[in-house]
Amino acid sequence: MNRSTVHLLDLPDEILLIILKKLNNIDLLCSLLDSNNGRLNILAQEYIFRNILKFVSIDNLPRIHHNVKCFTYEPNFMERILLATDYSNLTELAIFHFRKDIALNYFTKPSVVFYPYISLYYPPLSLFNLPSTTFSSPILTHLYMNVEKFADCLYLLDGRLRKLTTLCVIVHHMDTFSETVHNMDKLLNLKCFSLKSFYPFQQYDKIILLLRRMSNLEKLTLNLSIQDRNRVIGGTHVQHDILNYMSQLCSFTFYICTYVDLVAVPYKLSSEDIQLTLANIGQQHISSMVNYVTGIVNYAFEVRAACSIFSLPFEFDYLRDIGNNFPNIVFSYVTYLLIEDITPFEHEFFMRIARSFPLLKHLCIWNKKSQELDGLITFSPDNCRLHSIIEYPHLTILDVKWAHKDYIEQFLNGTKTFVPCLTQFEVSYIDDLKAVTKNFTREETRRNCAKVEKITAIQGVIHSKDLCLYFPSLYK
Repeated sequence: MNRSTVHLLDLPDEILLIILKKLNNIDLLCSLLDSNNGRLNILAQEYIFRNILKFVSIDNLPRIHHNVKCFTYEPNFMERILLATDYSNLTELAIFHFRKDIALNYFTKPSVVFYPYISLYYPPLSLFNLPSTTFSSPILTHLYMNVEKFADCLYLLDGRLRKLTTLCVIVHHMDTFSETVHNMDKLLNLKCFSLKSFYPFQQYDKIILLLRRMSNLEKLTLNLSIQDRNRVIGGTHVQHDILNYMSQLCSFTFYICTYVDLVAVPYKLSSEDIQLTLANIGQQHISSMVNYVTGIVNYAFEVRAACSIFSLPFEFDYLRDIGNNFPNIVFSYVTYLLIEDITPFEHEFFMRIARSFPLLKHLCIWNKKSQELDGLITFSPDNCRLHSIIEYPHLTILDVKWAHKDYIEQFLNGTKTFVPCLTQFEVSYIDDLKAVTKNFTREETRRNCAKVEKITAIQGVIHSKDLCLYFPSLYK
C-alpha cells in the first residue's frame, strides 16, 4: 500500500478549526500570529480565539485586541493585559487566585477596572466613595462581584453599567439606613439577578423596591435573612411583593429566612404554618422550617423564631438557620453550615446532619445547652453498649466557640464520630479541650486530632510540649 503525506495546510478550514480547538488556546494563537502565513493569520481571528482567551502564562499580548470579548487570567498579568490597549468589545473578565492585597491595589486606581470571580471568602469591595466614572462600562454585560454593603449594589445599578444583563452580587454587611438617593429607573436590560448575603438584612422594603425595577427579569436567585420585622415572609409575601412584578420570570431559586421576635407572635410558629402560605407560589417544589434561636433583641439576648422558606433542590453552598427541626432533605451543595437551637443537639441529630449534608466541610455550632442523652446507644447481642459512629468524610473545619463542651466530646471522641479530614478546630476555652482529651492523653480522641493543623481559642494557651504527640500535624 502506498502511503501519502498530507500537509496540515492541505486540510480545509473547517477541519483545521476542529483540530486547533483541541489545542492550548493562547499558545496556539501566538504561534499562528507569528507564522507569517496569511491563511493562518485569518484563522487566528476566528471564533475560537476571539471569544475567550485564557491567560495563565504569556509574554506578549497578541494583536487582536479589537476582537476579544472575554479574558480569563491570573492577577499577575492583570496590569500588563488591561493597560496594553483598548478592548472595544470586552464584556467579561474572569480572574483566578484573586487575593485581598491585589483587590486593594487595583480598586484604588481609577484607570483599572476588573471584576473578580465571586466567592463568599473573597474580599468585598465598596463603591461608596468612588465616582461613577471610576467603576463604569458602556458595554459590560455580565458582572459577578462581592460588595461591602447593600448600598453598593444600588450604586452598581445607578446607570453606570447600562448594558448589564447579568448581575450576581454577594453582600457582606447589611447597612441599616442610607440617606443617599439612588437612581430608580427601570432596569429593562437585566435578565439575570442574584443577591446573596450571609448576614441578616434590615432593609426588606428596599430590596423589594430594587426587584420591582427588574420587570424583564428571567432568572432570579435570592439567599437572604431578614431581621427586625414582626411578620414572617411566606409564600403570600413572595408572590405579592416580587413575582407579581416579573411576568418574564422563568427561574426562581431562593432561600428566605425571617427572624421574628416572640412578642410579635401570639402563638408558637411551626413549619406547617409557613407551608400553608407556599401554595400561593407557582412553584411546586418548596419547603420550609422553623427553629428557635437566640439573638439580640432590644440590646439583650432573647429567643426568636427563625422561619425559612426555600426552593428545591437547595442549590446554595452555605446555610445558617438549621436547628433540631429540619425537613428530611439532602442538601447536596452545602459545604458551610451553621446550626443553632435553644434545645440540645443530641447524637441522633448529628446523624441526620451527616446524611443530609454529604459534602459538609465547615461546621459551626451555636448551642450552650448540655447534651441530655449519652449519644445514640444500641446494644450488641452480648448486651454491651455501643454508639453508632457518625462519619463526616469531608469536614475540615469545626467551630465550637459558641457551644457547650459536650460538642467537643461529640466530635473528637472516635467512638461517637469519625472526622478523618479535620484540620482546623476552634474552641472557646483551652481548658474544655484539655478536659475532653484528658490533658491530651485520651486514646478515644487521638484519631480525630491526628490531622489538626490549627487550633484557635478565645481563652487559654496550649504549651507546645503538650501538643507534639497528640497533634503531630501542628508541627509539620
